[in-house]
Amino acid sequence: MNIEVAQQLTESETDPKQPRRWQGLVEIGEVVILAIVAVATAWSGYQAARWDGRQAFLYGTASRLHVQADEADTLGGQQRLLDVSTFNTWIQAYTAGNKELAQLYVRRFSDEYRVAFDAWIKLHPFKNPDAPPGPIFMPEYHNAQSEHAAALDEEGTRDFDEGTEARETADKYIRQTVLFATVLFLIAVAQRFRYHGVRIAATSVAAVLLLFAVVGVIGLPRI
Repeated sequence: MNIEVAQQLTESETDPKQPRRWQGLVEIGEVVILAIVAVATAWSGYQAARWDGRQAFLYGTASRLHVQADEADTLGGQQRLLDVSTFNTWIQAYTAGNKELAQLYVRRFSDEYRVAFDAWIKLHPFKNPDAPPGPIFMPEYHNAQSEHAAALDEEGTRDFDEGTEARETADKYIRQTVLFATVLFLIAVAQRFRYHGVRIAATSVAAVLLLFAVVGVIGLPRI
């Protein structure tokens, strides 16, 4: 009986038909998986590089806009300080009764401040205790440079946030390449086993992981 059992096991192990059948199917599956992994890995690396480039571009743009915003805000502050100083000297000339000198100071106001000054004068501020303390506190007052600085600063912040999102997207693509590398590892390990059950199991796990990784890549934004 032992001789017969050994003979049967030998015949089942050396049967050329059964191994060829499952090995052929497994090898075809492995080749398909490897092909998909190669293409998906290249695509993920390409997208990660593109998003890294976009992140660098947006960060550079954000830095430039913030610098321009600082310059505009400084210019606006200087203009506002000049208007306030001129207004103080106007008050001195006006209260002293020197109308010609007062009119000279009025002509030195900036266009934005002049609009607020005219609106402030209409409130009779020297007699009206409810009038604002100066034209700069009037709703008509606008500083074009300060407003331009605020707009530039807001745009720079928006570009910086978009750059951060681009960096996160690049990191997500890189994480997907790690999953593809794990699939390659499982396929390489599976090919070391001669037992078809273990090899099929490892290949199946690799296929499931590959599907998960491909779905993840498809769901990511692209440039």
